[in-house]
Amino acid sequence: MGKTFIKIATVYFSIGVLVGMTMGIIHDFRFTSLHAHLNLLGWVSTALFGVIYSIYPFAAKTKLAKTHFWLHNIGLPIMMIGLLCETLGVTAALPVMIIGSLAIVIGTLIFAINTFKTLNTNSIQNAKKDINA
Repeated sequence: MGKTFIKIATVYFSIGVLVGMTMGIIHDFRFTSLHAHLNLLGWVSTALFGVIYSIYPFAAKTKLAKTHFWLHNIGLPIMMIGLLCETLGVTAALPVMIIGSLAIVIGTLIFAINTFKTLNTNSIQNAKKDINA
């Protein structure tokens, strides 16, 4: 799960950089919000999820982690499409952005629950026992 998050983070980073470069080349900075969200939610947050799940692989093996993964990686593209449409003046884009944003928020809350649930002392000790067994 950690490697998958990191690989997807590099895709978001590449898209974010391309959006930023394109804005600079054409001197049209309307897509600054799209660029920022791709880099922060796509690159930074997704990469951090991947690093955390790599450090604590037992947390990555939970159903919560898989649910988090899908909510984040379905919600973020939906939110980005809505944000792009909103920037281009499509009036029906707000509900799309809200749906994508809610998926990301719910996924992030699931990540928090998973983190607190699995990264307690007992879970770490049990994981060490499993590794040494």
